[in-house]
Amino acid sequence: MFVDQVKIYVKGGDGGNGMVAFRREKYVPMGGPAGGDGGKGADVVFEVNEGLRTLMDFRYKRHFKAPRGEHGMSKNQHGKNAKDMIVKVPPGTVVIDEATREVIADLTTQGQRAIIAKGGRGGRGNTRFATPANPAPELSEHGEPGQERNIILELKLLADVGLVGFPSVGKSTLLSVVTAAKPKIADYHFTTIVPNLGVVETDDGRSFVMADLPGLIEGAHQGVGLGHQFLRHIERTRIIVHMIDMAAVEGRDPFEDYNTINHELKEYNLKLTERPQIIVANKMDMPNSEENLKIFKEKLQTDIPIFPISAITKKGLRDLLFAIADKLEETPEITLFEEKKDSGIHRVIYKHEAEEEKFIVTREPDGSFVVSGGEIEKLFKMTDFSRDESVRRFARQLRGMGVDDMLRKKGAKDGDTVKLLDYEFEFID
Repeated sequence: MFVDQVKIYVKGGDGGNGMVAFRREKYVPMGGPAGGDGGKGADVVFEVNEGLRTLMDFRYKRHFKAPRGEHGMSKNQHGKNAKDMIVKVPPGTVVIDEATREVIADLTTQGQRAIIAKGGRGGRGNTRFATPANPAPELSEHGEPGQERNIILELKLLADVGLVGFPSVGKSTLLSVVTAAKPKIADYHFTTIVPNLGVVETDDGRSFVMADLPGLIEGAHQGVGLGHQFLRHIERTRIIVHMIDMAAVEGRDPFEDYNTINHELKEYNLKLTERPQIIVANKMDMPNSEENLKIFKEKLQTDIPIFPISAITKKGLRDLLFAIADKLEETPEITLFEEKKDSGIHRVIYKHEAEEEKFIVTREPDGSFVVSGGEIEKLFKMTDFSRDESVRRFARQLRGMGVDDMLRKKGAKDGDTVKLLDYEFEFID
């Protein structure tokens, strides 16, 4: 089963909790705090494995949660950092954040890695909070929560050449003749329902990868037929080989077919119109093909090379493969997403952007107040509410962020209920 798009959930490991501990050796008077820090949570890392060809494995496991760091220990012992969670993906995988539609990573080469969800740092032990004013704090932090996100994985095949065209124009037949691939071939539309790859080797020893993509029809970019599911695989191909049934077996006009497919490619991604094209006039062994080819050339009015072939009789294939190999040598690699490289020159760019709010206060129908926001929720999760000193520190942090003032501004009075995540507090003015 060919799977080329899935949605999954990933979460980096939480950091380990810091510890509250004190030195208790007999001959060390006033030993002081000795609580260690927690270890760092594991990252979720995607790694390219050339042995994989589809995203099939992600159909059955859609949640990836990395392990948390080890908790801090007494005698100032730090918890151990968690080992990263390595997830194998096929080459050509694009990782997209579902919420922002931002491309997180484009994974193409064997062994290439990308951190998809970062693990949280370990919480600090009470040793870290010792000050001259408070030399023995009973205060520590919980580990920072790991990053979590829903992501979309898209597989875009790594092929040098993409075969495009209407259904039943002979794409699968050509692939089966020039490579060792064995795609399904039959006398009906959409015989090919998944992309097929094959390695072509020319008589002079050059080689390239060719992909036979399911047939496109009018409206494919809007979801008509099967082609829309596989248009993404054309994005990586360096050359587009446009196959046309020049015998017009099904009664269509070859030139109209050519224009229709080019329109679909343009509507899907304008950049595809910049790719070099080679036109293959197939089924030249059939009646009317020569006459149709002559008319086609008169209408074309461009310098795009046309190669008349017969995939069944193998006539004209040698010249076609040589032309494809020559064109590949002069066509650069396709970069789908530009990677940011460090040029050594560092500039500061000032942008007029609204500062992200640290917290938001809203009111529920029952009169209670709800405080939410990424920063304040992280502080809450890292607070150890089993110790009074930690609770007092959290209250000071809220006051410093302006939460108390905002609640008063919204109308909160002494005794009102304040909700944060799944917990409720009483507002004391």
